Amino acid sequence: MKKVVVIGGGFAGSLIAKKLEGKFEVTLVDTKDYFEFTPGILRSIVEPTHVKKIQVLHTHYLRKARVIVGRVSEVTKTEVKVGTKRLKYDYLAVCSGSHTEPPFKEHGIVLANRANELRECHSSLHDAKKVVIVGGGLVGVELAGEIAWKYPEKELTIIHAKPRLMERLPARAAKLAERYLTKKGVEIFYNERVEQIKDHTLVTRSRKKFKADMFFLCTGIKVNCSFMQKNFSSAIDERGRLKVDQCLRVVGTRNVFAAGDVNDCKVEKTAQNAELQAEVVVKNICALEDGHKMKEYVPKQTPLVISVGKWYGIFVKGNFAFGGIVPALMKGAIEKWEIAKKKKI
Repeated sequence: MKKVVVIGGGFAGSLIAKKLEGKFEVTLVDTKDYFEFTPGILRSIVEPTHVKKIQVLHTHYLRKARVIVGRVSEVTKTEVKVGTKRLKYDYLAVCSGSHTEPPFKEHGIVLANRANELRECHSSLHDAKKVVIVGGGLVGVELAGEIAWKYPEKELTIIHAKPRLMERLPARAAKLAERYLTKKGVEIFYNERVEQIKDHTLVTRSRKKFKADMFFLCTGIKVNCSFMQKNFSSAIDERGRLKVDQCLRVVGTRNVFAAGDVNDCKVEKTAQNAELQAEVVVKNICALEDGHKMKEYVPKQTPLVISVGKWYGIFVKGNFAFGGIVPALMKGAIEKWEIAKKKKI
């Protein structure tokens, strides 16, 4: 049986491992032993028990694949190095996602990376009077919504380097988010770049100062593929992402694929798009093995549901956007459905 190694157990990696485990000898390598519904992690900081609702052990839905919990240090043309282990592969799927990398080292700064990390900050947030969120993209807006909903009495500020919120989405979606958050008392400062965070004080490039008990960094997203640098440096672009062809193969390789946040596909990095790419990777690994023609990945215009607190959300598709309780309920239903799918397997 041919060997497939999948790096990363998020939306793309978990789907690839599950769909291929019957036909190949599959090994899933992840830094954690569970799948996590990442669009739902932000609620964990205001409702710590929410963590249990969005995590499923990899061993629960993978019946045949081997699961190795560890950090990949290097990938060669034939094997993946994880600690002292050397995992040989015939096919490799890199689905290692991304993370927030802080430009500042200071007590009181929180990164929105993992639900467990956010849960541990619950008591600090509960006690904080002033909170600053750096970054008004999708994550910053959703986090602000959660805090404003749960703790309306807190002084909450968003500092954003761009002229409007969620600049990659339609202007109407940004306006809906701004209107809702300002109504909740959130202050938003645009076109402000952070220069320093020290002694509970944030200083912007324009020399504005913001004092706070807690700072959340929702900027500086970097992909997790440093382990590819040594042997695949020519396939890494200037932003650190893996360059892929139309079949999602890493350029310059025959049997290495990349899906999700880690590749350079010009699509919104959502769970839906990660799963669509994963389906293509599955088909193409099988096609290579069977000697068939590979499938090209064609980006689709998928809808996006943004939660801004528990009872308000924004639905976006193309240039269309609307806000209200319905998108919020949709987001909750999607979360339950995704977790239920894995729990029922």
